[in-house]
Amino acid sequence: MKVSELFSRGVRKVAGACDRTVPREQKSRTQIRGYLDLIDLTDDQRAKVEQIRVTFLPRVAGIRQELRKRRMELADALFSAPPERERIRGIVEQISGLQTTLEMEVVEHILEEKGLLTPEQQRQFHAVIIEQFATGGLGVHDGRESR
Repeated sequence: MKVSELFSRGVRKVAGACDRTVPREQKSRTQIRGYLDLIDLTDDQRAKVEQIRVTFLPRVAGIRQELRKRRMELADALFSAPPERERIRGIVEQISGLQTTLEMEVVEHILEEKGLLTPEQQRQFHAVIIEQFATGGLGVHDGRESR
């Protein structure tokens, strides 16, 4: 089996990580699609967040898909005989660029969502961001399961 096939199986598992459920206020389990799903919002705020997500989620999904493609390409390049170091370096640079793009999209999204919140909600949001970023990635927008 090719490395890219093994990698692809792992990627599919990771891609589904955002669909996980987590406890929310000891009441119920809910699907987490973004950081603000982890704090209480008014109905109006929730509607505005959903409107923001209409464009944000597909945009970051496209970036993550492109990252998966490049990582599969990298996996194959790493095990080609003989490995082409310049090609590998180029793929790594593409991956780094995509990661930067993803990070900036999430940062802009956080700033946009923050503008919808009261000062108390912003304090809660800040705590959520610290917790999510502590995993070493982008938390729920990273495509990886929380640790």
